[in-house]
Amino acid sequence: MLMPSKHLVLLISLVSASLNIANAGEVVRITSAQIKALAITTSPIQANANANSQRLPGEIVVPVDQARIISSPQSGLIDQMLVATGQRVKQGQALAHLSSPDLVALQRDHLQALSQQRLSQNSLNRDTELYKDGIIAERRYLTSESNHAEVNALLAERRQALKLSGMSSQTIKNLEASGSYTNGITLTAPIDGIVLEQMVTTGQRVDSAMPIYRIAKLSPLWLEIHAPTQALSNIQLGMKVSIRNAEASGKVIAIVPNVNKVDQTAMVRVAIINGTASLAPGQLVEAEIAQPITKKLNSFSVPKSAIVQINDVKNASQTLIFVQTKDGYEARAIKILNNEGAQTFITGDFAGTELIVTSGTAALKAKMQGIGGGE
Repeated sequence: MLMPSKHLVLLISLVSASLNIANAGEVVRITSAQIKALAITTSPIQANANANSQRLPGEIVVPVDQARIISSPQSGLIDQMLVATGQRVKQGQALAHLSSPDLVALQRDHLQALSQQRLSQNSLNRDTELYKDGIIAERRYLTSESNHAEVNALLAERRQALKLSGMSSQTIKNLEASGSYTNGITLTAPIDGIVLEQMVTTGQRVDSAMPIYRIAKLSPLWLEIHAPTQALSNIQLGMKVSIRNAEASGKVIAIVPNVNKVDQTAMVRVAIINGTASLAPGQLVEAEIAQPITKKLNSFSVPKSAIVQINDVKNASQTLIFVQTKDGYEARAIKILNNEGAQTFITGDFAGTELIVTSGTAALKAKMQGIGGGE
């Protein structure tokens, strides 16, 4: 029987080493001297309940039903401003005073219509009695009744014009009772809220419907996130959302089914219920959308330097980290959930007490694959 030569044995050994395939669960045994020489260090793995959360930028906005624009009901002169930006106001509180010549004309027209209505009422009352006594024909009675209806319609139109001009019902009653004109209108707050914007100044002339103030109620607030389309599959209605660097949170209330063709994002709307006092409309924030974690899914945070990628020709690619054991360093399979800065969020079979290799991973990977030989 022929014995293989020394050179053939060495060749077979080298080929076997080069074909060594890395597998999860494999333990790399290494001496204390090698650990020191290769500068291998470890740190505890960090459990993270929100490791698979998505972090996306967004903007704080006021819900559409909580904002009001106070505009000028008539053209005129703003002769007094009573509140400024940032002030909190109550419903019905005076905000500004507007002097308007057009308002005087509207009051004159209203009083004229009121006078006509009183005359037509008297005429109708008289003709009604005469018709009952058979003194006048039915045609005359019906004509008086029709004229009175027309005058009533005109009076209602003039009264509505005064209301649209900003006059309250009580002010209109006072006008009808006294006949004294009012030369201006006091603009009042339609809701409780905060003055977000003041568009004019004292002494400025304004046109009809020109904006004067913007007032809003700032609780709750909305957070509008423009989420990439690839992230939408992991976002559902009702998911909890928190805002980083602020004690604020809420939940997803809408996923707008319309994709922006420019940046391929879709709107995700969040109702912020808690912590709104620390936020302001227009503020740009980073939101964290917590994904549901199943009982079988353990989520952890590890440094990016701990991640090892194995790309075998014969086997599928593997993502691993090295865990320190009593026998050496075990290569354990993981799944990457998310990345943030120097940290990577992963899931895998961990108890949460393991020590993982954070430096020297390249040397362990080479030794596991049989590259470079022993030191």
